[in-house]
Amino acid sequence: MEYKLKDTLSKDAFKYGYLINKILPFIRPHTGRIILNMVLAVPLGLLDAVVAYALKPYMDCVINGKPWSLGSLTIDQSTLATVIPLGIIIFAIVQGLLKYANNYLTDWTGNKISNSLKVELFKKLTSLDCKFYDINSSGLVLTRFLTDPETASKNIINTIKSFIMTGFGIVGLVTVLLYNSWKLAIIGVGIMAIAITPVTLIRKRIKKVSNATMVVGGDMTTNFNETFSGNKIMSAYNLQAQQNHKFEEQIKKQFDLTISLTKRVGWMSPIMYFICSIGIALVMFYGNHLIITGQMSAGSFASFVTSLLLLYKPVKDMGRTLTDLQSTFVALGRVFELFDLVPYIKNKQNPKTMNGLTGSIDFENVWFEYEQNTPVLKNFSLHINKGETIALVGNSGGGKSTIVNLLPRFYDVKSGSIKFDGTDIRDIDFKSLRNNISFVFQDNFLFSGTIRENILMGKFDATDEEINNAIKMAHLDEFINTLENGADTYVGERGASLSGGQRQRVAIARAMIKNAPIVILDEATSALDNESEAIVQKALDNLMKNKTVFVIAHRLSTINNADRIAVINEGELVESGTHDELMAIPNGNYKHLYEMQFKNQETAVL
Repeated sequence: MEYKLKDTLSKDAFKYGYLINKILPFIRPHTGRIILNMVLAVPLGLLDAVVAYALKPYMDCVINGKPWSLGSLTIDQSTLATVIPLGIIIFAIVQGLLKYANNYLTDWTGNKISNSLKVELFKKLTSLDCKFYDINSSGLVLTRFLTDPETASKNIINTIKSFIMTGFGIVGLVTVLLYNSWKLAIIGVGIMAIAITPVTLIRKRIKKVSNATMVVGGDMTTNFNETFSGNKIMSAYNLQAQQNHKFEEQIKKQFDLTISLTKRVGWMSPIMYFICSIGIALVMFYGNHLIITGQMSAGSFASFVTSLLLLYKPVKDMGRTLTDLQSTFVALGRVFELFDLVPYIKNKQNPKTMNGLTGSIDFENVWFEYEQNTPVLKNFSLHINKGETIALVGNSGGGKSTIVNLLPRFYDVKSGSIKFDGTDIRDIDFKSLRNNISFVFQDNFLFSGTIRENILMGKFDATDEEINNAIKMAHLDEFINTLENGADTYVGERGASLSGGQRQRVAIARAMIKNAPIVILDEATSALDNESEAIVQKALDNLMKNKTVFVIAHRLSTINNADRIAVINEGELVESGTHDELMAIPNGNYKHLYEMQFKNQETAVL
């Protein structure tokens, strides 16, 4: 299946057997409670029929004074006058208790199934590689991975319960109708069947509108995320009106879709009322004839009409339940479509385990592209010895970041190979591979939590001594000592409460405590001022000791300590050597880059 989540439409939305089979593993652990829930739904559905049936003896015996017999048992008027009202109260109490238990079990099982689905979907989300996140919006991902499981799992139990309750309600009331008069029952039930026919005609319309609504919902979530994350850009460029307009358009579109569904579904109710009123009129007309001719008692007729009126609600509920069931299956289809996603980056059978770097890293004739037929790296080859620091320089967009992103297998090469100690990285367990690489990026992501928790992500079982040493080596100790809670200070989402230099040093401490043999520095100081850069550079120097280091640099200070410089231009290695060697090349790429960019920095420093 492709990674791109184009829309919310699922090809399996109407494959009911397939979807039920897929959801069963999540339902099975709660089978006992679900069965009990469904069993409770049966008497709940039948209780209306009991009340309707009670009107016959009440009208015939209590009101009209006729004796009432139940088999060989005959009950007099005064006893029935007491028993029937009392019985109705008892039935109402029982119905209330059953409904409470039924609703509790519905919510309990629905939430349990929903939580299980969300956990498994989150595992799926974390198993997907960078390409998935590159090509899908955050709003669509959040909608598909959070909203759909909620809709699908919670509603499925409630819908099935409603289906059973409504079904038995219809059966019970139809039984009362037949008991009182099979002739009138044919008229009443026949008209009712005609009334619910329109429900079967709107299935595809509901599916279409439901899918479109989910697309708009994803767009709205994306808008919220972008407004939150890009609030400074929004303010700097006065984009508030544009963002507001975009959201208003999305709200309008969502409203139009909601009203469209209302118009498509809402007309069923008045039509059903009209058709049912015709049925009731016919029943009353023919019922009067049956009473006058002595073929039916007044009590039977009252019981019949009450049953018929009560039957309208479960019939209408059945239509709504079928609609809800369709929406549930649409959501289920979208959910299990996500489970079918297969990561591009995965281990081969019996992969090798990497235990450090002993020799070299080699890029051999590497070709790579993000989009088909648009190569980013072209026949790229580079040899890096253990313990060597190599700086990658070149014009923006030349492929420097791509080179370091291929090392931990964030992406796989199209052709060629990358080898660690002569072993292709595709033959190495990718978790083992990444355990041997530390990263410090230009904009390091800090998770919500404390400084200590973010540092420990490099090594969860680190001792206090290792943590303190990492803090000291990252030049974080002076800053942390000024905080009331020290390393246990909460940094907020994305580390928002820290400055850029402080976030970088936390990231360096995280990389330092990992103590991996390979270090990748992706423009780690480019966004810092000179003072912050000087402190961060000292921390980086500590991190780089006795490591094999890849440095992407836009600043001269970053490449001063490099053993070798690789010049990348439009995805190709055009020059390689020390600073002096590259400066000696007439009209060389590095010399031109140095004179255009780095020399000004050197002059500024002097």
